[in-house]
Amino acid sequence: MENNRKMKDIPANDRPYERCVQLGTEVLSDEELLSIIIRTGSSNQNSLETARQVLALNYPRDGILGLCHFTLEELKSVEGIGTVKGIQLMCIGELSRRIAKRSATVQISRYDSPEAVVHYYMEDLRHAEQELVYAMFLDSKNCLIKDALIFKGTVNASMASPREIFVEAMRNRAVGIILVHNHPSGDPTPSQEDYLLTNRIRQGAKLLGVRFLDHIIIGDNTYFSYRKEGILTDGIKV
Repeated sequence: MENNRKMKDIPANDRPYERCVQLGTEVLSDEELLSIIIRTGSSNQNSLETARQVLALNYPRDGILGLCHFTLEELKSVEGIGTVKGIQLMCIGELSRRIAKRSATVQISRYDSPEAVVHYYMEDLRHAEQELVYAMFLDSKNCLIKDALIFKGTVNASMASPREIFVEAMRNRAVGIILVHNHPSGDPTPSQEDYLLTNRIRQGAKLLGVRFLDHIIIGDNTYFSYRKEGILTDGIKV
């Protein structure tokens, strides 16, 4: 069986490192890419088998997406993964999120559609284990001045106070605000609390003369936009 074979016992053309050198990274499977990073397995299995077991970890998502979720203890439950390798794998997950967000930042200069906002936040928020509420502060051309994490935890209209949002908006001389948060379940359908929070932000924005452009809920590769659904009727184009 393969998990009893040392890597040196596998034909050279089938070893991940040699395949990478000869053919490039794009031809490698997730398992092979991870195997190269892991480098060594254990006395009972090679790095390919260790990589396969990491990818098979089943909580909260299996496969390569798991690298954005696994704790150090969960990774260390795999034979051949110790503290150092576990931390390295966690860092890969974090790097992938940052690369995706940085790419979105470079590509987008104006946030004048729900899709642009979703592209900016999707990789950060679709993997989050708890609800995170961000406020985007925009200028008159819908260019991002700053975004800020304003609440962490289960969204509650009485807890996620608009005060912090509007204080920050005034500090940054923002003309428009977009609220963005995630649903860890992956389903972006708004809850009653989401509607209550949206109404509070809308009322406060009217009083201060700031445009409340949208409230977007991020799910797993899907989203809900209050603006797109016609619940907010001025500001951001759809």
